[in-house]
Amino acid sequence: MKFLVLSDLHGAIQKLDLLDAQFAAADVVLFAGDFTEFDHLDTATPALEALCKKHETIYAVLGNCDEPTFITDIEEKDISVQGALLYHEGLAFAGCGGGTKFTGTTPNERDEAEMLTDFDIVNTSAASAADEQGHWNNLIVLMHNPPKDTGCDQVAPGVHVGSQLLREFIEQKQPLAVVTGHIHEGIAIDHIGSTVVINPGPLAEGCYAEMSVEKQNGSWVVTQAELRKIDA
Repeated sequence: MKFLVLSDLHGAIQKLDLLDAQFAAADVVLFAGDFTEFDHLDTATPALEALCKKHETIYAVLGNCDEPTFITDIEEKDISVQGALLYHEGLAFAGCGGGTKFTGTTPNERDEAEMLTDFDIVNTSAASAADEQGHWNNLIVLMHNPPKDTGCDQVAPGVHVGSQLLREFIEQKQPLAVVTGHIHEGIAIDHIGSTVVINPGPLAEGCYAEMSVEKQNGSWVVTQAELRKIDA
């Protein structure tokens, strides 16, 4: 299964038209939040509408620049996995929206413990979906805020600003993959245990990623993950 991995559109809907070939080649599109341009809340709806026209199967969460109430809009489009657990062709998808409290200048900043509650449904479903160690081999997680201490949350050499609680969740569940965003400097593919963690970088700056997964010998594996940049 092929995934187009996106985050941080920030209202730059013209970038979507430059990825028509990539949308056509993807089975699923993953969007890790920030539909909205900084300080321009009116850009959220046009960005959502433009994204939804590009593919039939999209999973998304909100970013820190998106109004918390915008969750209703992405739920109405049937693309939200924030606080939810959805299944598609043997894979499970769950998500966490917003960013940790920092500057207080964006509308969707949350406590780490509050963000973690978005995964309550994963915890309560563990008995039927996880293996004996509590790991979720078929789970792909979208979280706008990156987990702590990977290349995906690094704002400068040795300076990591991700969430410790979200990292602990990943360590406990060991999902197949985590797609994140938020930290524009943290463009990277990294690992937490067996979990592949991807920050594709801001689509507003032409950054995206591609990922492929398949089932081998009864277990899901990431067979390809690559960072990309729009040639334009």
